[in-house]
Amino acid sequence: MKVALLSESPADEAVLRVLVEAVLGAPPKFVAPGLRARGWPNVAQVLPAVIHHLHFNTDTDALVVSCDSDDTVVHTAAHDAPGYYHPHCRMCQLRGIFHRTTKKFPAARGRSRVLRGVGVAVPALEAWLLCGRDPNVSEARWIAGQEQRAQPYSRAELKWRAYGTDRPSLAHEIRCALHELERHRRDTSRLENDFPGFAALASDLREWSKRVG
Repeated sequence: MKVALLSESPADEAVLRVLVEAVLGAPPKFVAPGLRARGWPNVAQVLPAVIHHLHFNTDTDALVVSCDSDDTVVHTAAHDAPGYYHPHCRMCQLRGIFHRTTKKFPAARGRSRVLRGVGVAVPALEAWLLCGRDPNVSEARWIAGQEQRAQPYSRAELKWRAYGTDRPSLAHEIRCALHELERHRRDTSRLENDFPGFAALASDLREWSKRVG
């Protein structure tokens, strides 16, 4: 299987490579170099063109796109109801872009369309890295904080807890991230339980296995 990654930074890409392989149970062939966007607005802006390019001009089987939720509405099970779409939920937005972009695509390169994989880290990717090490960090706690208008932690605090500094070099950030991911390489169940935004991505990846065989 040939997989492309669209992320917000090289460190995010390094994390996605590990997690995609962990869920699939085998390393896919990653498209190199990875595709990059500069923060959330740019992710949404470039995604249609990326999907179009991969579908018509490459033999890529699937595209994984991931971003941070920051302070936006968090995707919940209610958002998965048929026909439901929350305009301020990044998961809903990314899935909507995939649907609108591909719905009229003809088959190309031997497949009907590039498969979709969408994950949203709540509130930031560092929360995924801390899963299993810091019991106070979870998607549920972040949502509760939003409801009570009292953040349980800030994104800057998560960065400090994950890297030991709020301004890590890229090399240090990747090194720390890969170290934290050792807890999830063989079993992503804790990460899926504590972070539904990752569980949604894992579900997409497992659906690929059924389609590709």
